[in-house]
Amino acid sequence: MPSSPHELNHREHLFKIIFEADTRAGKIFDIALITVILLSVIVVMLDSVPGLNARYAKQFFVLEWVFTGLFTIEYIARLYCINQPTRYARSFYGVIDLLSILPSWISLVIPGAQTLLVVRILRVMRVFRILRLMGFVGEGQMLVQALQRSQRKILMFLVTILSLITIFGSCMYLIEPAEAGFTSIPRALYWAVVTLTTVGYGDIAPVTPLGQFLSSIMMILGYSIIAVPTGVFSAEVMRAMRYENESDETCPGCGHEGHAKDARYCKRCGTWLDETTTDPRKERKDKKNKDTTDEEDDKEGAASHHT
Repeated sequence: MPSSPHELNHREHLFKIIFEADTRAGKIFDIALITVILLSVIVVMLDSVPGLNARYAKQFFVLEWVFTGLFTIEYIARLYCINQPTRYARSFYGVIDLLSILPSWISLVIPGAQTLLVVRILRVMRVFRILRLMGFVGEGQMLVQALQRSQRKILMFLVTILSLITIFGSCMYLIEPAEAGFTSIPRALYWAVVTLTTVGYGDIAPVTPLGQFLSSIMMILGYSIIAVPTGVFSAEVMRAMRYENESDETCPGCGHEGHAKDARYCKRCGTWLDETTTDPRKERKDKKNKDTTDEEDDKEGAASHHT
């Protein structure tokens, strides 16, 4: 905890710069951070090229430790200016921040560990906060919800695929000779996976007519079943998009749901949906009835006065 109001103000100012993007300083800091992250990843990639490493090994080494020093200072500053540093250190971004500097320090003990620094590219995810693209986060949540709603169907699909792979792989182990590569059932299952997914590495291939016939069936079956999980997931996404554009308003007249968000009347019975306001049609009708009643009263009053 801060020991003085001056330290509190300093921490709050540092917090706004590092964690928030509402101020000019915060935006500049985040953009500079992402630039440094990208540059450090590029340096790690270039350092892995043998020809460049032979010519610029010292330059890459210096740059890498410059980037490591900057990220270490930034990580310490994040822990300093936040009220619960331990909680931040255990968060997703906190772990990524730590992993982005650990490989360099570990490389002092274990040579070659600095190649793991490509994990820094994950920190570029902060760009969603900088560019205010949080709408994409909402879209991502919609996809996650679609996956959750279709998980049972996809799980059933995977069980079916595993069953087919086991059956066909076992059959191929019995049919094909060991010289063709089917030396065991796990090896045959590997072939079945490669064949059913239509990858076809070609390292194992059947040589008997019956085995080739089963391979043809598996290849055709693989093309046929590709659309199954895609269709299931697409249907859930479309349903989520439809629900997103619909309100949860229930018609007080017929109880129908699923109206558009800007709907004023029920699409089935025509009942006014907004219960907090009065139906304009009813207002006009009441006004018309009132005018008619006033007219009749005036006529009766005139007749009584004449009599």
